[in-house]
Formats: sequence, C-alpha cells, structure tokens
Amino acid sequence: MQPEQSIESLLDTTQKKLSFFQNLILIAAADGRLDEQESKLLLEYGNRLGLRAEDVMPIADNLSVLSFIIPEDGLQKTMELQTLVQFMLEDGHLHDREYVLCQEYAHRIGYGKEILDDMIKQLSGGRINRRAS
Repeated sequence: MQPEQSIESLLDTTQKKLSFFQNLILIAAADGRLDEQESKLLLEYGNRLGLRAEDVMPIADNLSVLSFIIPEDGLQKTMELQTLVQFMLEDGHLHDREYVLCQEYAHRIGYGKEILDDMIKQLSGGRINRRAS
C-alpha cells in the first residue's frame, strides 16, 4: 500500500502549482463572482503552495481566455478533481456552471459523470443545494 500523498507533495514544480491554481480559479470564478469564502480559500491554497501575488496575477488578469490544464500524473489528476469539487462545494451550493466545469475536468481525465456525482455526494455529506448559475 502506497503512503498517502498531499497535494503539496505532488505539486513539486512551480509550473504544476500554477497550473493547479489556475484550475482552482476557473472553478471559483465559474458562477461569475468570487465570494469571501472562495477568496479566502484561494489565498490559503496560494500560501500553502508558496505562490506569490506576482506569480498568480497573470492568471487572474487572463481568466477569460484560460482553460483547464490537465496534469500527466494519474494520482495528481484525481487529487486535483477532489480539490476542485471541494472548492465548488465551499459555498454550500452546487452552481450549474461550476458543475459543468468539474464535469469537463473529470471527462478530460477519463472519469464519467457517475464518478463525479459520487465524489460530490461523498464530499458534501449528501447535503448540497443545486443552483442555476
């Protein structure tokens, strides 16, 4: 059995960290706004990953033209999807646009809708409010 790895240990280069952070921002901004909780969580992840404001500003400045960056490592793909789902659920609501983006990411890493829905159910404890974005 392999030891459990953290997202920080998988993201062992600046490029991997920035790619992951870009994916987080895409989910956070999917509903058209960043609420206080999402902003705090982005800041927390940026700090955990050792990213500086000047590292992430180009991402924020070009958000409208960015898309998901899919990692090559299988474990990293799964951990990123799990983190994206947690991020999506942060405000207690499942916004349609956030869900579509998570579904796109899941599809691009080879997971179906059923796996995504199961992950959402597990991570939300079955308590989630669906909202149109």
